[in-house]
Amino acid sequence: MSKTTAPPTQLTSQYSTKVADDLELNRKEQERISGEIEALKAQLVALEQDHTVLVNVQQALGASAAPAVSESTTAARAPRKKKTAASKPDKQPRAKKPATPAPKQSRKKNAPEASSIPSAQPTLVDLVREHLTGQDEPRSAADITSALDKQHPERNVKTTVVRTTLENLVAKNQAQRTKQGASVFYTAPEAAGAAAQSESAEQQAAGSDR
Repeated sequence: MSKTTAPPTQLTSQYSTKVADDLELNRKEQERISGEIEALKAQLVALEQDHTVLVNVQQALGASAAPAVSESTTAARAPRKKKTAASKPDKQPRAKKPATPAPKQSRKKNAPEASSIPSAQPTLVDLVREHLTGQDEPRSAADITSALDKQHPERNVKTTVVRTTLENLVAKNQAQRTKQGASVFYTAPEAAGAAAQSESAEQQAAGSDR
């Protein structure tokens, strides 16, 4: 008596579905990690820019501190001249020469240099948060990237970095995420609360009309 077995099509289908799901999860995890790396790179660039600005400020402050040292040096030397002048009565007018006006002029010259130093640029997190705050309706990561790229073309903003930044803001309760079909939209906490109240009011109005 021969044994007959059905082809394992159902088992093969289950394995194929499982492998496809695992591949999709792996791809999404790669995209998430790549986005985080891009965000960290952007933060590193911002920190390097801040470091350059701070070094310039430190150099400017160091230049303005130099006259103070010369002032203290001249002040320390002034009493010696007065003592020698006291021992020689015929040279007394020499001890009355002021030694302080020169440092005052140097301080005035150094003031514009410190004020001309550029301020640090805002980080991508600040730009994304500010953009969300100014919007009245949900915005996708692609929309926010396009808007920031137009406002700051020199930063070369990428969608993956913006999406990672948005997810970090959501994790910190500084932004809210909504999903419409396959699309994901983001709003500021205040805008999300106002939208929820408006939707609730519309539903109550619809219920009263019935």
